[in-house]
Amino acid sequence: MSNFFTKWIVNVLALLIVVHLVPGIQIDNWKVALLASLVLGLVNAFLRPVLLMLTLFLNILSFGLFTLVINGFLFYMVSKVVPGFKVIDFWSAFWGALFFSLISFILSIFFTSQGKIQTRSFSRNSCAKSKHSNVIDVEGKVEK
Repeated sequence: MSNFFTKWIVNVLALLIVVHLVPGIQIDNWKVALLASLVLGLVNAFLRPVLLMLTLFLNILSFGLFTLVINGFLFYMVSKVVPGFKVIDFWSAFWGALFFSLISFILSIFFTSQGKIQTRSFSRNSCAKSKHSNVIDVEGKVEK
């Protein structure tokens, strides 16, 4: 259950960022952002797979790019259902859906299912051989 709330909050944050990035998308207040992100999540979970199956031929012909059109259409339709969430035209919905998915993906990298922020560190020498660890080389030999 906490995983659901974490994803929901990530989507709310992503939607609030999209409102500031894409002209033509407006949200009246934070309560509308909560409701709109919930409806977006439900539509993407239940209606999007059906639309993808119905338009499978177009998706294959366009090498999957028609999925972006479906995402924009669903984003636009949610704005028609949720009062206080306004999208002016399809192109605003298209760019809003694209940025929404990218931003929510990036934010979900940093949040755990318990709602905590996790940090990741990468170093150049993370694959370097240390003298205290066992390393298996390409031939399958273990060096000590």
